[in-house]
Amino acid sequence: MSFLQSLNISGSGLTAQRLRMDIISENIANIDTTRTENGDPYRRKMVVLSSTSDFRNMMIRNISDYEADGVEVTEILEDPSEFKLSYDPEHPDADENGYVRLPNVDSLKETIDMMESYRAYQANLAALNTMKQMAVKALEIGR
Repeated sequence: MSFLQSLNISGSGLTAQRLRMDIISENIANIDTTRTENGDPYRRKMVVLSSTSDFRNMMIRNISDYEADGVEVTEILEDPSEFKLSYDPEHPDADENGYVRLPNVDSLKETIDMMESYRAYQANLAALNTMKQMAVKALEIGR
């Protein structure tokens, strides 16, 4: 694996985790949004990440020939779980029984996802900085 390829791998991880944190922030910001453009409450979004290289083929081939590419965002899905119901007959979006459909966003789940994404971002940043330090040391050896 080349030095520049290592930087690309960490860079792809940073980019993917940044998008994931943006989507989580959007979920948290819309935790009380009871009506969107389509008339329904806001629906929680989830980011699907996948490897850009095929791990199975790596195991079949010689590992020294393996070229890792990093990670990419495959898609952004909407959570199909049911909306929460809250009794509030005074709310403008209440149905005929007085219930309001609230977004299917759980602040605890979003906080945990944000912490996980932040830790992954930090790990990619640490790997990037380590590679940078290795390059500096290699240049110092060459003096």
